[in-house]
Amino acid sequence: MTQLDVIYRYGAAPSERAQLALSKVRDVYGIRRVEVREAEKTVRVEYDASRLTDAAIHKLLRRAGLDIVETVAGSAQPEESAAPTLG
Repeated sequence: MTQLDVIYRYGAAPSERAQLALSKVRDVYGIRRVEVREAEKTVRVEYDASRLTDAAIHKLLRRAGLDIVETVAGSAQPEESAAPTLG
C-alpha cells in the first residue's frame, strides 16, 4: 500500500451542496482523509495509490462540485514512513 497526498487549489468557495458531496468522497474506498483549508483555498486528499490515481481523485472532486483550478506543485508525494531507514 502506497499512501500519497495531493493538494488542489480551488476557485469559488464550495457551495453547501458541494460540501455535502465532499463528505461522501471521504467514503470512497482508498481515500484516507480529505482536508479543506478555506483560508488557502485548497483541498488536500490523502489516498492509497494502489487503489486510486491522482486523475481519479481530481475527477471525484470535480464531480462533487469543487471548482479545481490547479494542482499544487509537488503535492503528490509518498508519505514518509514511520519506520527508520537503514543506511
